[in-house]
Amino acid sequence: MKYEDIREAAYEANMQLPKLGLVLFTFGNVSAVDRDLGVFAIKPSGVPYEELSPKKMVIVDFNANIVEGKLRPSSDTKTHAVLYKQWEKIGGIVHTHSTYATAWAQSQRDIPIFGTTHADHNTVDIPCAPPMSDEMIKGDYEHETGFQIINCFKEKGLNYEEVEMVLVGNHAPFTWGKTPEKAVYNSAVLETVAQMALLTERINPNAPRLKDALIRKHYERKHGPDSYYGQ
Repeated sequence: MKYEDIREAAYEANMQLPKLGLVLFTFGNVSAVDRDLGVFAIKPSGVPYEELSPKKMVIVDFNANIVEGKLRPSSDTKTHAVLYKQWEKIGGIVHTHSTYATAWAQSQRDIPIFGTTHADHNTVDIPCAPPMSDEMIKGDYEHETGFQIINCFKEKGLNYEEVEMVLVGNHAPFTWGKTPEKAVYNSAVLETVAQMALLTERINPNAPRLKDALIRKHYERKHGPDSYYGQ
């Protein structure tokens, strides 16, 4: 009963991934954190979504040690643990290999801010972290992936509370949010924006970036102090 809430939250969030077309087979995972207890619940490794249940979610601490659960946690658990430990205001994390976002990651490119859909959620290009160094790959790979993301944000001067998504070069996307639900939402937004950006470049290889006035307008009307989007 101690971990019932985060098990349920992680399960419900994970089940949204196939419904939203963000995963194939077992290519993805969601975690949900309990900051007071210092643990998070995450999808078990390699278990098909149709076989999941709240009880199968694995409870681990911020050092990626299993606290409770009979199954092995996701192979990406150490990455989640690093992000939770370093970024204290994250409540949920999503990792997928969704088609369009992963294609941009494999291309080692930031996703340019071309339109207002992108600006509704970010005021900057969606960052792509550089591919991991050989030394990091030879080390604790999944642990180092967390720092690959964190170092990218430091180098680009980005705030993880404002930009809640990243592409890991040659790998795939990660998203996060204050809740697991918001992290899933961000994952779906990222995939849509990635697809739109690709189509934009196909239609017009010289398409201009969205101008600053529109970026500010669309972001501020949803997230600014005088926001008026929604009820």
